[in-house]
Amino acid sequence: MNRVLLPEGWPRPNGYSNGIEATGRMVFVAGQVGWTPDGRFVEADFAGQFRQTLKNTLAVLAEAGAGPENVVRMTWYVVDKREYAAALREVGAAWRELMGANYPAMAVVEVKGLVEDAARIEIETTAMIG
Repeated sequence: MNRVLLPEGWPRPNGYSNGIEATGRMVFVAGQVGWTPDGRFVEADFAGQFRQTLKNTLAVLAEAGAGPENVVRMTWYVVDKREYAAALREVGAAWRELMGANYPAMAVVEVKGLVEDAARIEIETTAMIG
């Protein structure tokens, strides 16, 4: 089982957890970007690529018998923090639809670029099963 870590007196964060205590079998998902399984970027905008990135992440997790409820940690790499902030409404809607009410420990990092030039976001994920 996973347990959200919220130190006494700290406010509950919005959309993520400060920490997660987890036991079980670990699953590591390499950085996923917003392309389709055949390697094409159908969506050029941040929100569309974010949705596809989550779908790709969930497909890899499913291969290990895991789902969104098993995700304990994510690192998001974005090429433009303003673009990310402007898309938060759509990002939140995609999150609720695909990930549900699961809020892992997360970090969002702005980077100069990603290996795939068309990518707007890349997400690395850790999950625990059991």
